[in-house]
Amino acid sequence: MTLVADESGAHAADRLIGRATVIDGDTIEIHGERIRFNGIDAPESAQTCLSAGGREYRCGAASANALAEFLAKSVPASCDFVERDRYGRFVGTCTRADGAGVNEWMVENGHAFDWPRYSGGSYALSQELAERESRGLWQGSFDWPWDWRRGAREATAARQPSTESGCVIKGNINSKGERIFHSPGQRDYERTVIHEDRGQRWFCSQEEAIAAGWRPARR
Repeated sequence: MTLVADESGAHAADRLIGRATVIDGDTIEIHGERIRFNGIDAPESAQTCLSAGGREYRCGAASANALAEFLAKSVPASCDFVERDRYGRFVGTCTRADGAGVNEWMVENGHAFDWPRYSGGSYALSQELAERESRGLWQGSFDWPWDWRRGAREATAARQPSTESGCVIKGNINSKGERIFHSPGQRDYERTVIHEDRGQRWFCSQEEAIAAGWRPARR
């Protein structure tokens, strides 16, 4: 297992301790390590949902903001290792400094969902409470994040150029405006969706991408 340092510099096996940076509603970063919350799933950053009044809103961003506010009230956070996922991320169960469970709080307050495929129903009761009291996402309507991702993958596949052309390198632009390209086999290749209307594009070679001002993804 990876040995990780807490804020005092001490090392502890199978646990990450530190001030968390929120990536999205089910992923944080501590000491440069991405941590995916075990057993729950939150809307994706680009995902939208409908409010109680039928207004479309960025539910992925709302989930991430709720998580950031919750974590900021008691720092540092600590996460216990469960496994590594297929992207190489640390999957764990996290708590705030005051002992409040992060995974459970996100589901109980309707900002994320119990993911039976990985949770074994651990957060089913928390989800029932959120649904019963119309908390968070349960105030309106939404697609399950796993269904939304599948739809995004299918849309990407429909737009993907023929592999015979060789133009399979994905030129993404992240939230910071950084131009990063992903090659087949890299960690985030499959989950990266290209939106050509936002300036993102496909490349036929790494050299072409670099010449156009994109840099390669680190992993």
